[in-house]
Amino acid sequence: MGKLAVNGGTPVRTKPFPSWPVFGDKEEKALVEVLRSGSWGLPGIKAREFEQKFSAFQHAEFGVACCNGTIAIEIALLALGVGAGHEVIVPPYTFMATATAVVTVNAIPVFVDIDPDTCNISPEAIEKAITPHTKAIIVVHVAGCPCDMDAILAIANKHGLKVIEDSAHAHGAEWKGKRVGALGDMGTFSFQSSKNLTSGEGGIIVTNNPELADLAESIHNCGRAKGKGWYEHFQIGANYRLSEFQAAILLCGLERLPEEMAIRERNGALLDKGLAQIPGVAPQKRDPRVTSHGHHLYMARFPQQDREGIPLARIIQALNAEGFPCSTGYNPLYKLALYSEAHFGPHGCPISCPFHKGTKPDYSKIMLPEAEKAADEIVWSHHPVLLGSAEDTQDIVDAVAKVMENKGELIA
Repeated sequence: MGKLAVNGGTPVRTKPFPSWPVFGDKEEKALVEVLRSGSWGLPGIKAREFEQKFSAFQHAEFGVACCNGTIAIEIALLALGVGAGHEVIVPPYTFMATATAVVTVNAIPVFVDIDPDTCNISPEAIEKAITPHTKAIIVVHVAGCPCDMDAILAIANKHGLKVIEDSAHAHGAEWKGKRVGALGDMGTFSFQSSKNLTSGEGGIIVTNNPELADLAESIHNCGRAKGKGWYEHFQIGANYRLSEFQAAILLCGLERLPEEMAIRERNGALLDKGLAQIPGVAPQKRDPRVTSHGHHLYMARFPQQDREGIPLARIIQALNAEGFPCSTGYNPLYKLALYSEAHFGPHGCPISCPFHKGTKPDYSKIMLPEAEKAADEIVWSHHPVLLGSAEDTQDIVDAVAKVMENKGELIA
């Protein structure tokens, strides 16, 4: 295939992949409609319409739209009664909000390792981490690939634990024909700029439990209750509502989503097939019970033992030079500075809070091998690369093949 582009050769591809976000006249018309209505916030006609349509799309009975995905997780935790004295089991291979939401409600995040094939939370690791203080489990459907919900729900039922699904990557993803989000007690989604359904910012909580839906509704609307007065407040809450402008954009995007999902599924399958044939590359594995992959990310592993000492950053540099936009992924959350003693201090809540009765974790001593390995081996590309043609997808396969066949050029 010739000399690598990173060393002055001709790249496999020079044209760009599809841009994101996708928008057009429909979004413009919807925004103008809201503008001219003069109703930009409450009563939230568009927001209510979106809540109903998105929750139905995810096979959930109820939806509460809010300002972002991080707040969605916090609201779900509060609605489930998680607080001081509680531990919440979380994966370390995720965005920081999955765990910081736990800290925000004054509970303790307990990190457990991930499955090496999917990078999702390991059910076996969950069970080993349960203590008398454990209140809930947050699972993350990484890249849009659903976790093993059968095993996780069985563990939760056995121990009387609540399950929150962080589905920020998993719009439309399905486990055994049922869409994620309402498989556990509550599910959360993000509509931040990079997400497969976006309004720039925004989030939603979905559930099949009417009582939890009412609690989430109250928390996100200043503690108000249905049918009660505007200045009557029944619990601690705040204004976490979604605006009518955001809801209008999301309703347009939701119409496009099924077609975009089909394109991503097709191209994701082509990539899985093509990359699996390249020595030293292993696509994210997909459980046969996953009937739809959200494909927020395309992930592949470049194992250390197959790289001949070449740093992952050098592989990624070469792939980008060939025209395949990609990057490294998450670092384990427990390595972040925010979990250091300096931040929580000897008397800082929640980690050192007296409510926790001596359960203070020392995050500096945590080392979860699969999460550490993933940080050094996983390469990501975001979902817009999966919205192109089959020919575009073949360019990715060709770029990876070229780099791996000529990786000797990358040895320092």
